[in-house]
Amino acid sequence: MIDIIYEDNHIIVCHKMPGVPVQTAKAGLPDMVSMLQNYFADKKEQAGVYAIRRLDQPVEGIMVFAKNQSAAAQLSRQVQEKTVEKEYLALVEGRFMEQAGTLEGYLLRDGRANTSKAVPKGTKGAKHAKLFYEVKKEISEVEGQGGVLAGACANGVASLLNIRLDTGRHHQIRVQMAHAGHPLVGDKKYNKGCPSGYMPIGLCSTRTVFCHPTTGKRMEFCVKPKGKLLADACEYRFMEH
Repeated sequence: MIDIIYEDNHIIVCHKMPGVPVQTAKAGLPDMVSMLQNYFADKKEQAGVYAIRRLDQPVEGIMVFAKNQSAAAQLSRQVQEKTVEKEYLALVEGRFMEQAGTLEGYLLRDGRANTSKAVPKGTKGAKHAKLFYEVKKEISEVEGQGGVLAGACANGVASLLNIRLDTGRHHQIRVQMAHAGHPLVGDKKYNKGCPSGYMPIGLCSTRTVFCHPTTGKRMEFCVKPKGKLLADACEYRFMEH
């Protein structure tokens, strides 16, 4: 079932659940685009489905879709001009000495492997990447109660971060945090210490702000994580900053 936050004649805003792809060619696997197409078909509504920004399959949170090409072009222009605000909650390995900071560097995408990596400035094909983070709380599995991390963290300590993107690169948060020595909890692709077996990744798109493509009205949407790992981390009260 699709979780719709807002809808009008031009846009539809949804909460994508972890594990659901935005679009896939695999038969029998539901994705956001096909679910929305079916939703519009059931309503007998002639609407397109244009994803403005994509979320990785294991990531949950807010997604904005345009229902026509004109709205999609206007929203995409806002993304290019960096007037769209995008914030995430991330659960990452380890402690931070500073309670806020910036990660900035260059990322190179490998399309065949569907991965990205941090590379030196000047590397051919690399793109500039920048994000801002703030530590919301620290979670210690050893000292805490209730098993929030449940053995998911290599050293038993994780930090819950609020992250604001300045750029929107492929796997940006996952790659930059791993490169900084704080890989995301549950990230099978970039966290070498991630235990085997299925585990939701500790990342959720929690807030977005943009201007409506036709009225120009400022629109803001916020959600709370529904995946167990992040939802439990948000409720955790021990050692809160």
